[in-house]
Amino acid sequence: MPRCKRAADSLSSSQPTIRDAYLELVQRGALSSDPAQIEGTRHFDRILTELTASQPKGLFGFFDKPKPVRGLYLVGEVGRGKTMLMDLFYAALPIKQKRRVHFHEFMDEVHAGISAFRKSARGRNEDADPVEAVTRPILKSGLRVLCLDEFHVHDITNAMLLDRLFEKLFTGGVTLIATSNVVPDQLYKDGLNRQLFLPFIARLKRETEVVELHSEQDYRRLKFAGQQVYAFGSRAEVGATMDRLWLRITGGEEGEPGVVESIGRQIAVPRQALGAARFAFSDLCERPLGTRDFVRIAHSFDSIMLEDVPKMDRTRSDAAKRFILLIDSLYDRGVKLVAGFAVPLDQLGADDRTAFEFQRTVSRLTEMQSEEYLAKGLRDAAPVAETAS
Repeated sequence: MPRCKRAADSLSSSQPTIRDAYLELVQRGALSSDPAQIEGTRHFDRILTELTASQPKGLFGFFDKPKPVRGLYLVGEVGRGKTMLMDLFYAALPIKQKRRVHFHEFMDEVHAGISAFRKSARGRNEDADPVEAVTRPILKSGLRVLCLDEFHVHDITNAMLLDRLFEKLFTGGVTLIATSNVVPDQLYKDGLNRQLFLPFIARLKRETEVVELHSEQDYRRLKFAGQQVYAFGSRAEVGATMDRLWLRITGGEEGEPGVVESIGRQIAVPRQALGAARFAFSDLCERPLGTRDFVRIAHSFDSIMLEDVPKMDRTRSDAAKRFILLIDSLYDRGVKLVAGFAVPLDQLGADDRTAFEFQRTVSRLTEMQSEEYLAKGLRDAAPVAETAS
């Protein structure tokens, strides 16, 4: 019997499995049953079982060091359900010391920590170890599970850092769960000095189980096939259309409130489900949010519904600037946008101060409703330079 099946079978009846959660969504009609995804739940259930069993127990268990648990590196093409399975795992994991973040956001935090350390008095010492400095607080926090979405390596800065970084994290007992479009052996392919990156690939394969998700259907693309993703008119006129589109992109799930963490604060998400989030224009564009916040949102969801987008005249100048930054962030990331507008796109902006930027925004909005854009997967995106607050 495969190890992952034995692990799943050993889960107590009081501990729901990832397979159970998946099949419940299938039963409700939110998902279509997919053999590859069902197979994927077995690997997550193995980790869930081992992590739960390795938790310190007893009165003095607090002082025990948890046993290390081998993680998972889930590979698959765009839209095959990798992120959805990770979501189910993360929600079911009964451990507080866990974190879920996009790979590039995590690495940005690491680089920021290294930069800050090097500017400090300790960091100027010849024997200073910046990697030790950034991993120490992570391990001191007791982090057990690190979930990184869209793991892939393109630049030499990350490539040269990863082996030392994860050596310390793995040694400290952190279990890595990662999703990616490429197998470990293809990471940083043809990169500069790639031979120096090979030890990390070997470490990654030792510390995680590499599983390929061989699903034939691109479910993300299927959600939007043949759909008109924009509606025009008042809330009363387009509300029913927005509700119908929301249920389509969430598989019939109404969703529930959530938050997106950004630079030490929390951005409220009125409703989220299965990789989609539903906002009103005022939730994002009439609050003191900036580029980094919008980039975080774009990396947190593959689909965004934005309702009640008004005509933006001089009285909404600040909101218009944020709207421009929001659309830039979603477009650069390849996020799918479903939106309700009060007026046609070419009438949205009437403020001379943002006229030029709005021309680009309208052009992007036009492209974002095209079948070609909706058929593409998410892509890496560097934050744009502008900010708003």
